[in-house]
Amino acid sequence: MSIAVSDAINLLNRTPKLLRDMLEGLPDHLIQANEGGETWSPYDVVGHLIHGDKTDWIPRLRICLSDTTDKTFQPFDRFAQFEDSKDKTLQDLLSAFEQIRTENITALKEMKLRNEDYQRRAVHPALGEVNLGQLLTTWVVHDLDHIYQVSRILAHQFRDDVGPWKAYLRIVQ
Repeated sequence: MSIAVSDAINLLNRTPKLLRDMLEGLPDHLIQANEGGETWSPYDVVGHLIHGDKTDWIPRLRICLSDTTDKTFQPFDRFAQFEDSKDKTLQDLLSAFEQIRTENITALKEMKLRNEDYQRRAVHPALGEVNLGQLLTTWVVHDLDHIYQVSRILAHQFRDDVGPWKAYLRIVQ
């Protein structure tokens, strides 16, 4: 069973505020921190979420609902935020995310999805055939995954400072 539209909207509406509450006012060394190597910072994650909301979720839902013969999704650039976010502050990104998410929630409501719409299919360039219910559920879980990622990145900055409690804190292991 896929997620109910009302539950999806309820959860998707929370992400921008939650990220603002988590990140606004933190020093730059935490906003730009990552977990080492090529991992992302909280700043990068917010940029990624903006790019996804602009180019991925609603356009793909519309493809699923369309009557066109070619229902293949365009590939998603998972790294577009690095260019798109240049010269923007975290405040700029948080505001842009709130705006695009509000627009997307409105678009989702206007689709007036019915139970039978959940089975409408399209083709993902890497995964093959998927249905609208899976896509909508993935949008929600994608948000939750990145909320967890931001929490993990912030916790990672203090992993050595918790001393022996590290054994009890999965987020820093």
